[in-house]
Amino acid sequence: MGCVFSLPEDRRDAAERAPTTRETSFIEKMKKTGKNIIVFYGSQTGTAEEFANRLSKDAQRYGMKGMAADPEEYDMGELSRLSEIENSLAIFCMATYGEGDPTDNAQDFYDWLQENDDEDLSGLNYTVFALGNKTYEHYNAMGKYVDKRLEELRANRIFDLGLGDDDGNLEEDFISWREQFWPAICEHFGVEALGDDSSIRQYELQEHTDINMNKVYTGEIGRLKSFEVQKPPFDSKNPFLAPVTVNRRLNKAGDRHLMHLELDITGSKIRYESGDHVAVFPTNDSALVNKLGHILGVDLDVVISLNNLDDESNKKHPFPCPTTYRTALTHYLDITHPPRTNVLYELAQYAADPKDQENMRKMASSSPEGKALYQSWVLDASRNILAILEDMPTLRPPIDHLCELMPRLQARYYSIASSSKVHPNSIHICAVVVEYKTKTGRMNKGVATNWLKNKLISDNGHKSTVPMYIRKSQFRLPFKATNPVIMIGPGTGIAPFMGFIQERGWLKEQGKEVGETVMYFGCRHKNEDYLYQEELEEAEKNGVLTQLNVAFSRDQEQKVYVQHLLKNNKEDLWKLIHTENAHIYICGDARNMAKDVQTTFHEIAEEMGGMVRTQATDYIKKLMTKGRYSQDVWS
Repeated sequence: MGCVFSLPEDRRDAAERAPTTRETSFIEKMKKTGKNIIVFYGSQTGTAEEFANRLSKDAQRYGMKGMAADPEEYDMGELSRLSEIENSLAIFCMATYGEGDPTDNAQDFYDWLQENDDEDLSGLNYTVFALGNKTYEHYNAMGKYVDKRLEELRANRIFDLGLGDDDGNLEEDFISWREQFWPAICEHFGVEALGDDSSIRQYELQEHTDINMNKVYTGEIGRLKSFEVQKPPFDSKNPFLAPVTVNRRLNKAGDRHLMHLELDITGSKIRYESGDHVAVFPTNDSALVNKLGHILGVDLDVVISLNNLDDESNKKHPFPCPTTYRTALTHYLDITHPPRTNVLYELAQYAADPKDQENMRKMASSSPEGKALYQSWVLDASRNILAILEDMPTLRPPIDHLCELMPRLQARYYSIASSSKVHPNSIHICAVVVEYKTKTGRMNKGVATNWLKNKLISDNGHKSTVPMYIRKSQFRLPFKATNPVIMIGPGTGIAPFMGFIQERGWLKEQGKEVGETVMYFGCRHKNEDYLYQEELEEAEKNGVLTQLNVAFSRDQEQKVYVQHLLKNNKEDLWKLIHTENAHIYICGDARNMAKDVQTTFHEIAEEMGGMVRTQATDYIKKLMTKGRYSQDVWS
């Protein structure tokens, strides 16, 4: 990840001859900049990075100096040298991804921890805050592992592991941990809090009056003009603009909108496997952006840069600069999620009414009444930043400070609903459009799904495009085609199984022997939201699907779900699993469905395998370890 900068002409030749070496030593960097606290983050969706930035900023309030750091950019073998810096501390904000995995940017660090048994970290002071979700099997596995492993390598834990649960209230967990953490650190190092409650700006505003518009970012993720001149390889920093070739509604009736999109990847050199995810970079609704500009009374087309006040920081800007406020609020900033408490805390100073100021600061505290107020007024009411400004007429912050504080708009991941064996040049997406009414009577719309819904094939004669890249997954068909597969995917959880079914059909056409292919699908009403009904029934007719089991939950008096169908077929399922080496796949809602399905498999193992509950639980756990029970779930 080299950085791009421009040099005066005469120095350019020399610079091109000498390869630029990026500073991979965080120790040298800390010494050079007088920092004593480093906050590493393992982040997939940006939250852990956000928490790391907040902690590094906090350090200033306690007379210390902190920096946030991406472990992928530094040599983590240097952790043992941290003792060379007086009063030093490493904080690790570690998110867990998927089935207990490290995030992409923490994979190398995880490997390093696993491989280096003889490492002596006795000079390292550390603490860990973990980010996870209780509905997942491996809750906070990465944070727990880092915490335990550093201790095994003789590092000195100076504050307890914090566990953040995104199924509950991650922000509240973080605040509670942080409010106990800093006093403990002050005591450990014998420093006093400065009692400075004022807001600390990280970036300063620069307005560009006469700038060449070719140098201004208009929504590109990484390289300037990357959307005009596309160059492979395509990844999260350099997405491919894929034309939309199909966009149709899947459900026949009902008030929800379920859609099927097809993206054309011809000529992109992009490869994918059934079970992978496609990541798309959405943009915010222009009506929302315009309203923000209007309420703050600003011209959104002013060209600006927000420049880091710390010259030595790797992060020169919070988002690609120079750009306009309009581009930042449309492409780069998350303006639809309820803002976190640190945003309210920092914006409080701009509320003219002391009562509003007090309430905003209270919501950012860990007091029980503050937490309750944040929960009810912000989270339960789903108030985004615009709703907060509308409901607090005395709060009018400068737009540049607001842009500094808003988190980055993140890519959204969808399970690919096609097989590259059948569709090498096209990627299929199946999704439900998110739209709901909040307690305040506002209509809230999911950013990505509403943006995708409006991606018409041709927009004024131009092709609609979607910036995208592929994220590899562990969700894979068995290596041996003869192994039976049991697929459970109600609702849009059907997506990866459309790819699996296409692939099994293709293998059959090649004359390969293919094991039993069993599908469990569930929806509300047969004549409303039976997704891909024609394709599934066709696959059953051709013998590609050896069994198609469908639960329509609301078509009869009692609710019927996929787990009820599983229970009805317990003899057959047990034979496939226990004697025929079947692989089980579950895709969809983690909070209820995946849990209930797992419980059902425990019950089947008890009944059919004559086990007690603990043995049945172990039996299913073993299947997971062997890669025969895979989940692709979200909450």
